[in-house]
Amino acid sequence: MESSKLSRRNWLKKGTLTLAGMAMMPTDIWANAVKEAQTNNRTYLFNTKNSFNEFTPPVLFEPELKAILRANENPYGPPPLAAKAFQDEVFSGNRYAWETLTNLVNIIAKKENVKPENILMAPGSSDILEKVAMVMFQHGGDVVSADPSYMSLINVSKSVGGEWKSYKLLDDSQHDLDAMEAGIDSNTKLVYICNPNNPTGSITNASKLKDFCRRVSEKVPVFIDEAYIELSDNGIVDSMVSLVSEGKDVMVARTFSKIHGMAGLRIGYLVGKEETLNKINDITRGGMGITGPSIMAATTSLQGEDFLNMSKTKIAEARAYTQNYLEQKGYRFLPSQTNFMIFEIDMDGSDFLNKMYSKQVGVRAFTFWGKNWCRVSMGTMDEMKLFTNAMDEIFA
Repeated sequence: MESSKLSRRNWLKKGTLTLAGMAMMPTDIWANAVKEAQTNNRTYLFNTKNSFNEFTPPVLFEPELKAILRANENPYGPPPLAAKAFQDEVFSGNRYAWETLTNLVNIIAKKENVKPENILMAPGSSDILEKVAMVMFQHGGDVVSADPSYMSLINVSKSVGGEWKSYKLLDDSQHDLDAMEAGIDSNTKLVYICNPNNPTGSITNASKLKDFCRRVSEKVPVFIDEAYIELSDNGIVDSMVSLVSEGKDVMVARTFSKIHGMAGLRIGYLVGKEETLNKINDITRGGMGITGPSIMAATTSLQGEDFLNMSKTKIAEARAYTQNYLEQKGYRFLPSQTNFMIFEIDMDGSDFLNKMYSKQVGVRAFTFWGKNWCRVSMGTMDEMKLFTNAMDEIFA
């Protein structure tokens, strides 16, 4: 225990993060960036020279939105039985939830065909991404990833001294694995791959990715973010988690925020080599941030497939409706196997967001590849009709 305390203390002294920064949770990082950008009337969310950035959303009180289609949430969750398990467990809230957490770890380990020692729990997968970045880039180094990609791990790695080496997606929106592998050098600390990718929604061929991971993990650790894998056509069949049981230095992150419909309950996990997870645990305590009710909700959700199958079906129906609309209207969109779609807009991103929000529809807008894009999450069919009606009015 004493050595663990010392390693944390030394890390804080040597690293560029402050105690205040350590106290900031993943949701705070994004929310504070939004608040700062809004206060300073900044066009883009992040002060960065990267070609990929997000447009600052307008100030709006959340209940004013009729369609919240900006955070890739599952509109049908949480599962009713999981919600009941959450409620029942509240009455045990005076006790720490280590026993129920251990039980959940064992269930997940069996599901993933790994040992419990290969599982690290955390309050959501974004928390995992950022903790991995804090630990791995405290002494600098490069993270190799796609352009564009989910920026949570990348932004935190840069904040503690790391650098981002980005590689544009291929024309079919898959990761350019050859270019990424060629870009690995002595400064590379980690390869990060979000698959399916956010914000594009596209998926990279599982066979090619697995071969890539086997080779590259012999040089540097590979982090695969599979937040949306269950929503893809092949589901977890395309997961890279089996590489962990092969002994490869691969980390795979999963979350209960998407298909399980528990974004607000904050629970996720990382599968990886025991030695790798120990490095993270030496500095952070992932399981400590998860509430007992959330643990029981996740445990219950893993025991049934009906809700997950229903969610996947309805989300696919909403995606098909949205794709058909975009095709009819002539918008350029990227192929998606997730609960969101991204398409090019011929309008300034800030103006577009202001117009959409004025119609009480919340979406996201990005800039990359020299173009402006809208990312819309899949809601209920009624919400998607509110979105398409708003689009018709804006681009009439």
